[in-house]
Amino acid sequence: MTRTLVVVGHGMAGHRLAEEMLRDPAQERWRIVVLGEEPRPAYDRVALSSLLGGRTADQLGLATPGFLGDPRLELRLGTPVTGADRRARTVSCADGSRVGYDALVLATGSRPFVPPVPGHDLPGCFVYRTVEDVEAIRAAAVPGRPAVVVGGGLLGLEAVGGLRRLGMRTHVVELAPWLMSQQIDAGGGRVLARLIGQLGVRVHCGRTLRTVEPGPDGRVHGVALDDGTALDTPLVVFSAGVRPRDDLAAPLGLARGERGGFLVDEHCRTADERIWAIGECAAVAGRCVGLAAPGYRMAESVARRLLHGAGPALTGADTSARLKLLGVDVAGFGDAHARSEGALEFIRDDHGAGSYAKVVLAADGRTLLGGVLAGDARAYPALRALLGRELPMAPERLLTEAHR
Repeated sequence: MTRTLVVVGHGMAGHRLAEEMLRDPAQERWRIVVLGEEPRPAYDRVALSSLLGGRTADQLGLATPGFLGDPRLELRLGTPVTGADRRARTVSCADGSRVGYDALVLATGSRPFVPPVPGHDLPGCFVYRTVEDVEAIRAAAVPGRPAVVVGGGLLGLEAVGGLRRLGMRTHVVELAPWLMSQQIDAGGGRVLARLIGQLGVRVHCGRTLRTVEPGPDGRVHGVALDDGTALDTPLVVFSAGVRPRDDLAAPLGLARGERGGFLVDEHCRTADERIWAIGECAAVAGRCVGLAAPGYRMAESVARRLLHGAGPALTGADTSARLKLLGVDVAGFGDAHARSEGALEFIRDDHGAGSYAKVVLAADGRTLLGGVLAGDARAYPALRALLGRELPMAPERLLTEAHR
């Protein structure tokens, strides 16, 4: 008997789940209905800034013609889900339709957090989350004028890079003491700030936005920071983090994590054995992770459990990341902040070369727990492969060998 799997959300995680289901021969037992809120199929959200450099939305698309034309799949775009009923096993859509399910996977993602400061909704203020957001920013950009990005995390720095490609002079305002504070330490953040500062980006760390000021025409004219700094700008981009979209938790009677998100176990299952959550909306062991790789692992695990009744448990999200931000190589992996008990740090800070490297070792002084690289991340593949293992040589020699 064919059963119905309903996937709420066609972002990167929801798409990976549908792909995994369709490529498995055991999938014949399932009919898949994907309800996507956006007007286009899933795309590479990580590469959004490339739209500001000349790529098109179609080039970011993840759905192949074979996927879209698969008769086992029903993809409904522009179809927000507004409610759900666990007893009836149905979800309600904004168009008035109801869809029944045998299994329900919530892949609703997250929404941008916009600080509720005065003026945050003025014309000229944008968020940085969807293709439509980026297209609106591109239309509003004025080469040679200043722009302010609120948020110095991964997505915020991607926005900074995109605005620079549009010819704007950029400022980045970050509440934390250093940039990319979730992925790298203070030393790496300092090097990153120095290197992008040399490219003309003005960095304001340890600062909060106090107000967005309007001009005579009612549009953004400038911003004021908490230290009294005033920045003239016609364009503000908010990229100050995200919040999980867990609105369906209440109608479904599902628990949320302490910081939001659908509370799920290590298999991504909620307290209801028919309902799962994956991606940025899933609080695995109470924690949401806003990265693509952990979302893909969740999708693959759930697909295997739906198809075969068993799948790998998620023992911890891999938050390792290597990026080239504004031409600067940056990487953080494992216990980058040395929070493990007894952790030891080996740091090489080369001011002349403009690079910073740190490896974090266990209390035995030999087992690699994590690290940070900024300015030169050539050692990243070799170091990441050694996570949890004993180093084959002294840390300083390992870093030197990896650069050859």
